[in-house]
Amino acid sequence: MMSIIFTIKEDDVELLPRIRAEQDEMPEALRKVAEVILDDPAETARMTIVDLAERSGTSTATITRFCRALGFSGYAELRVTIASQTGRAAQQHWDTDIGQEILPADGLDKVLGVVSNSDIRLIQETAAQLDLATVEKVAGVIKNAGRVLLFGVASSAAVAGEMEYRLQRIRVPTWSRSDAHSALTDAALLTDGDVAIGISHSGRTREVIEVLAEAAGHGAITVAVTSHPSSPLAEVAELVLTTAARETTFRSDGFAAIHSQLLVLDVVYVAVAQRTYERTKEAFDLTVRAVTGHRLDGGQ
Repeated sequence: MMSIIFTIKEDDVELLPRIRAEQDEMPEALRKVAEVILDDPAETARMTIVDLAERSGTSTATITRFCRALGFSGYAELRVTIASQTGRAAQQHWDTDIGQEILPADGLDKVLGVVSNSDIRLIQETAAQLDLATVEKVAGVIKNAGRVLLFGVASSAAVAGEMEYRLQRIRVPTWSRSDAHSALTDAALLTDGDVAIGISHSGRTREVIEVLAEAAGHGAITVAVTSHPSSPLAEVAELVLTTAARETTFRSDGFAAIHSQLLVLDVVYVAVAQRTYERTKEAFDLTVRAVTGHRLDGGQ
């Protein structure tokens, strides 16, 4: 029988976003349970174990296995956590706009509400699930790296470019690539102590997986930034930083993960800056002076 152990801890992260991220990787029976929970968490919190088994078309044994895979001792603990988190969301009124469809005739006030509430919740979910011990490790290896390679495609490429700019600003030798051939070439030139960071919401982008695998083959430390910690990209990476994703109309898949990817990498960037404080301060002073002449008088 296939054994699945997920990374969810009820005391550490928001449970429902993590179930949402992991459900595609679950065995079919567990995925059915996840679908019922995510479809109506508040109703699930009121169900008995028999009710949930019947609703999901599974068995009570499957429900118990689902709970244990998530780190719970049994169904009672799972229900309490779901009830607590759904109750907290209702109290904070997150459900007012999150998840609503944006229709062609909707006014910009509704668009603003849906988008802003979704992004705020996304940031909170990402922060709640972020493994700070892993952030510490990533910051440490970047601090000591001879070279850092960042790679992502489509929207993730923009995130990689932003992180490249930030690290270069504090004198970390960094390159970002959005072309697979260029990224593979750079990955082949990495050596022990260098760092390769692959960014992919799905964790299934073939080019990003190939680049990390190539980098690892030459001794580089590999880091995955993904919303799916059991994805193929996560499997080839030495260190994994997870993000949350909350889709709204016109912003699906990778588009929905940009803010969470930026948050995770921004925390890494600040952690690197902390660890290189004197060098970072000097770099900021030099770069600010370099561009001072291009600012109009009277500006802040």
